[in-house]
Amino acid sequence: MIEIQSQMSERAVELLCLPEEQVCYLLDVGCGSGLSGDYISEQGHHWVGVDISPAMLDVAVDREVEGDVLLLDMGQGIPFRPGTFDGCISISALQWLCNADKKTHSPPKRLHRFFSTLYSALARGSRAVLQLYPENSEQLELITAQAMKAGFTGGMVIDFPNSTKAKKFFLCLFAGSSGVLPKGLGTECIEKQDSARATFTKQRMRFQTAKGKSVKKSKDWILEKKERRRRQGKEVRADTKFTGRKRRIHF
Repeated sequence: MIEIQSQMSERAVELLCLPEEQVCYLLDVGCGSGLSGDYISEQGHHWVGVDISPAMLDVAVDREVEGDVLLLDMGQGIPFRPGTFDGCISISALQWLCNADKKTHSPPKRLHRFFSTLYSALARGSRAVLQLYPENSEQLELITAQAMKAGFTGGMVIDFPNSTKAKKFFLCLFAGSSGVLPKGLGTECIEKQDSARATFTKQRMRFQTAKGKSVKKSKDWILEKKERRRRQGKEVRADTKFTGRKRRIHF
C-alpha cells in the first residue's frame, strides 16, 4: 500500500511539470500521514499538507515530516492567501467530496467551494494534479464540471486505461493558463505491444545509484529525463545514436 501511494505521488508531481532546478511551494490535499510529502521533500521542494483526520495528522507529526500539516475539511475551502502555492497534489481524497456525510452537505457546493478557493490559492500558470477513485462516470462529470466552473482548464489523464488493477485517474488542472494535457501511461499501441512481449538487447546495464536510479548525466539518466518530459506534454528532441555521448576534448 505504501509503495502504491509513493508511486502515485511520484506520478502526480511529475504531472505538475514543475520548473527544473527551482524550489517550489506545494499543497498536499488529503496528506494523511505525510507519505506524499516525503517524496516532495526528496525532490527538494517545500510543502503544506491538509487533512480532515486528526489521527492521520498525529501520525505525520510522530513521523516528523518536513512539511507543515493542518487539520482541515477541504469541502469548506482552502484558507490560504491568493497565489500562495506553485502547485497542488492530492492522492485518493477528492472522491470523498461526492459523498453527503451530513444533511447539510451538498456535494456540488462543496466541490465548487474547494475548487474555487484552490484556484485562488494557486499562482497563475501553475497546476493541480488530483488522483482519485471515481465510483462512476457521473462522479467524474460532476467533479470536472465544478473544476471548470471555478476557472480551471485541463482534463482527466488516465494511466493504463485497459488495465483493471493498474488503471489510475489523475485530474490535471491548469490555473490561469491553458496547457497541453499530458498523455496517460500505457495509452499508445506501441507501448502495449512492448509490455506484452519480452525484448532482448545487446546493450550492457549501466551503473545505477544505491536507490536504483541512473547516475546523473549518464546516457540512461538523459533518456529517462527526456521520456519524463514527453509524458508531461513538452516538446523533446528525438533520440539518436548521439544522445548522451560525451564530446571529445579538443586542444
